[in-house]
Amino acid sequence: MIGWTVGDARITAIPEGNYAFPHGLLLPASTLAELTAIDWLGAPFITPEGNLALTVQAFVIEVDGKRIVVDTCMGNDKPRSSPAGNMMQTDFLERFEGAGFARESIDFVLCTHLHVDHVGWNTMLEDGRWIPTFPNARYLIGRAEYEFWRATAAARGGDDAAILADSVQPLFDHGVVELVATDHAICPEVKLAPTPGHTPGHVSVRIESAGERALLSGDFLHNPAQIARPDWGAYVDEDSIRSETTRRAQLDEIADLPVLLIGTHFPAPTAGYVERNPAGFRFRT
Repeated sequence: MIGWTVGDARITAIPEGNYAFPHGLLLPASTLAELTAIDWLGAPFITPEGNLALTVQAFVIEVDGKRIVVDTCMGNDKPRSSPAGNMMQTDFLERFEGAGFARESIDFVLCTHLHVDHVGWNTMLEDGRWIPTFPNARYLIGRAEYEFWRATAAARGGDDAAILADSVQPLFDHGVVELVATDHAICPEVKLAPTPGHTPGHVSVRIESAGERALLSGDFLHNPAQIARPDWGAYVDEDSIRSETTRRAQLDEIADLPVLLIGTHFPAPTAGYVERNPAGFRFRT
């Protein structure tokens, strides 16, 4: 487990799994020559073969007596089309509790968006039923995000429909969901920031306490390569043009400032600072 202190807030990353994607799959516009030309981009973010490293992980924010989980990974026992994600059996919950976080102690769960690797541990299988994994938490889902998925998932079918069925609808059935605006404030120190493009209602998380600041990215970027090349969109972006606009705006806003960027899918060390350079932006850990 790794973590960071931002003022009076403590943020802990709890990984579920590590993956490596061919650069041309994850970022279709990228080339190996262009990747290797990024002189600051190396291990652990890119492999010698040019694969891009990603970690699927959840984050726990502790501040003002509250515990907030941001994104809930893939989850166990869930049928998915990808062999790597199908019917997973991991020890994520054991590691979560081993880090000092009892499931019952969580006050809020926030999904930055409703993709498969961000909602899985919203629920867990118990006696053949999907129940909320964090029984005392309010689950915060962006209203715009939920309405998009509700309108499109049935027609798309496959994983999109399955995600709603096993990781979202059971939360409504148990009455624990709060649909929120994309600029919702969970508490004075933790606020959502609209970062659309990857999905229509995608949000990031701003943490500000005692004069210190952090930005938890969600998926407006997936790998630090996109800091050097914000024009490289991920193949899973719903709107590639809007995603690039969001990425450039967010990087421009925090560049050369003491704002800790925590990359939701960045492997350890996961967090660092965005700096301007003659080519655009770089990432310093």
